[in-house]
Amino acid sequence: LPAQTFDRSMPPGDNFNTAEFRLWHPEGVQVLRGILVLVPGSNGDGRGEVEDPTWRELATKHDLALLGVHMTDRRHPQMFIEYYVDVSKGSGTALLEAVDRFADESEHPELSGAPLLLWGMSAGGQFNYEFALWKPERVLAFIVNKGGIYYSAQASEEAQQVPGFFFIGEEDLEFRNDIIQGIFAINRRAGALWALAVEPGVSHEVAGSKDMAVQFFDEMIPMRLSSLSPDEGGSPTLRPLARESGYIADPKSLAIQPAVDAPQTTYPTSWLASGTLAQAWQGLVGGSMASDRPLETLRHLDRLGGHLSLPRQIDGIGEDPGRLLW
Repeated sequence: LPAQTFDRSMPPGDNFNTAEFRLWHPEGVQVLRGILVLVPGSNGDGRGEVEDPTWRELATKHDLALLGVHMTDRRHPQMFIEYYVDVSKGSGTALLEAVDRFADESEHPELSGAPLLLWGMSAGGQFNYEFALWKPERVLAFIVNKGGIYYSAQASEEAQQVPGFFFIGEEDLEFRNDIIQGIFAINRRAGALWALAVEPGVSHEVAGSKDMAVQFFDEMIPMRLSSLSPDEGGSPTLRPLARESGYIADPKSLAIQPAVDAPQTTYPTSWLASGTLAQAWQGLVGGSMASDRPLETLRHLDRLGGHLSLPRQIDGIGEDPGRLLW
């Protein structure tokens, strides 16, 4: 089966003017297991992102389709407020209808119910957040990335169980950072399986978020996607993640430890599904501080299910807040 690319436009809707999509899938795939949706910044055209080698490599590895999104608002007085990111008002339905059309055109009917991974920058992350809250049953994992306009705050319990990774830039506009920290905090207080990374010295730019998102998706896919043989048809189902099997990352001390051992704090912490993701978070927000041996210990702990409580003193790491705490 050859790699293929398809284009589709949808008519304007109540909260958007333009809705254009491009789908690409790798060659040799009988059953596509999901769709990685690529949503650009404000009123931008993300269709070309399906040609990005990084995304194509990830899609090929996991038998995914790529979906590039181009959505725009009608002209209005405050164009920094994107109406189309309020997906429940019509733009989300346009995306799902486009997916259904692509399923028919590509002769991959499994795409109609396929789980979605949502990548985006700025307004793209806003779109992703609203979509995850609107259709959590369809979302495998999502990225929120330095955007400043959101229409929803408190997520449902179902949406809080969808793994999410939030990024803000230390040097970005304060209003963007404040709103992301606010929606993150209120939902983490309720146990959302979400992480937040403040990228040092970064303004309103992708910076390290893309590399972190690739690693995040790469780990979430096998954790959440059920197996499906080519003979079974249909779409894979999404497995829930157990909160107690993850890791807690402390934004003040940069400590990371198994969730079952993490103390209560008076401020929001991040939840990550594995020790290696927690280590990557630590490197992103504070530089590479942990030695190779603790990283291997975390990988070993992941393989054992993440339920061990290890001694706090490992090769002199001990109470150094820049290192791993157990």
